[in-house]
Amino acid sequence: MEFLVWLVVSALTVIPLLKLLPHFGVNKNWAFAALIPIAPLVLLWVMAMKLQEMERR
Repeated sequence: MEFLVWLVVSALTVIPLLKLLPHFGVNKNWAFAALIPIAPLVLLWVMAMKLQEMERR
């Protein structure tokens, strides 16, 4: 049962990242790294840094 919950949460994380990462200049295949527990936080941090960089321009 826990595996099923993990699978659903992972899918709900990976699918939006597949669409968002290319807008921030990151290869969309990095979205699959979200299957590792700490990776979504790292990807969100990278996206936030890219967004700050875009706002400065």
